[in-house]
Amino acid sequence: MPKHALTIVLALLTMVGPLGIDAYLPSFHAIGATFDASPLAVQQTLSLYIAGMSVMTLFYGTLSDSFGRRPVMLVSLVLFTLTSILAALSTSIGMLVAVRVLQGLCAGAGMVIARAMVQDKFQGGEAQRMMAMITMVFGVAPALAPVLGGWLQATLGWRSVFWALALFGAGLWAVSRRVLRETLPPAGRTPFDLRSIAANYRRSVSSPRFVLMSAGIGLAFCGLPLYVGSAAAYIMDILHLPETAFGWLFVPMVGGLMLGSAMASRYAHRIPAERMVRLGFLVMGFGVVLSVIYTSLFTAAVPYAVLPFVFYTFGLSLASPSMTVIALSIFPEMRGLAASMQGFIQMALFALVSGLVAPMVFGSAAGLAWTHALLLAAGLGFWEAGSRARTAPAAGPRA
Repeated sequence: MPKHALTIVLALLTMVGPLGIDAYLPSFHAIGATFDASPLAVQQTLSLYIAGMSVMTLFYGTLSDSFGRRPVMLVSLVLFTLTSILAALSTSIGMLVAVRVLQGLCAGAGMVIARAMVQDKFQGGEAQRMMAMITMVFGVAPALAPVLGGWLQATLGWRSVFWALALFGAGLWAVSRRVLRETLPPAGRTPFDLRSIAANYRRSVSSPRFVLMSAGIGLAFCGLPLYVGSAAAYIMDILHLPETAFGWLFVPMVGGLMLGSAMASRYAHRIPAERMVRLGFLVMGFGVVLSVIYTSLFTAAVPYAVLPFVFYTFGLSLASPSMTVIALSIFPEMRGLAASMQGFIQMALFALVSGLVAPMVFGSAAGLAWTHALLLAAGLGFWEAGSRARTAPAAGPRA
């Protein structure tokens, strides 16, 4: 399979989980009106979806290490499609919340397995380059999803968003079944032994270097769930824009993400990974400081309130491919499990920030900016601590 085709398919697979987040954000108010539900209750359809994703990321890598990447991916797409249909047919807020938990459990496979497939086929700078290319293509989703979701909401209602997700899942299943090839041959697979799996998970969380670096990656990303979890309030209540204007938030974010990914891909072989991470944090910090200064001195309004997001996501996409490659290289003999644990830590932080932190501050642009600054500073601190920590403990049983 040509590298560019593989990049596109893997990027589409990583889009599944984020599309389930971004596409229905413009429908928050409409869902609340349909079911006479409070904003907090509607917010749980987001935070519990992310929580479901975080829990299941612990298992997708391990399952793919044992049964192959392709079968696990295809089954997850079938389940995502079915749960999207159930979400469209929901008759109460309780049913929608429950279905969204199930949908989240199915949605995280792409992000975990795509990383493992890259590690299966590529090493070093080539792996960094591939990760950056996937991030660049993947970046289209957060820009288009809320815009298309807003249009669907305005023309056909919120249920149409979930029907569209079902169509996307079914189409991607058909494409993946036809063109995606297995990257983990049977000789490289490990038996599905729960005791060995538990031992290897203990080994991964016993590595201070791996845990601290994974937390650093997750916290660096936490600006995204902070603003995604606050998107409806930020766009409609703070910026006073209509439900079709979510592009004001997401287009700057994705513009920076794609530009940074293009640069990271181009210079992956020229700039050492550690230096790329430091450069990324520097640019992220510049964007966050701009946001803090602006929102502390002025009333938030477009375009100035959203311009700092370009710098933040530009820096994030410079740093994240190298951060991921460095963290996963700690356990080269169990890449799928390591990708699962790293994804779990990241998604657990996503759920915490979107479900608990964002509702506490989403009424204030300055509150959001200061919270973002604290999260990024914590991410840098954890990453630096991980860089100085000892390496993984000696290998135990493989999973």
